Amino acid sequence: MFTIEHEFDATVITLVDEGGDLPLMEDIVINAFEDCVTVEQADPQTDEVLRITLSMTQLRDLAAALNLPEGSYRLERKA
Repeated sequence: MFTIEHEFDATVITLVDEGGDLPLMEDIVINAFEDCVTVEQADPQTDEVLRITLSMTQLRDLAAALNLPEGSYRLERKA
């Protein structure tokens, strides 16, 4: 399950683990800003929220990598 909310300066996507596999993982919150995307997840052992920030270039590369076979790649911008 997931939710999508539009905030003033970001789109917030929350991914809820409803899988049949146990143990279930903590929710993941993705904040999409104009210049970056953050991925947050609570660490149940420390009660701290862990955050990763991706630039838009890194996000583009990640999206491409999900559909490519093993290897090393460099995406080039179209002029």
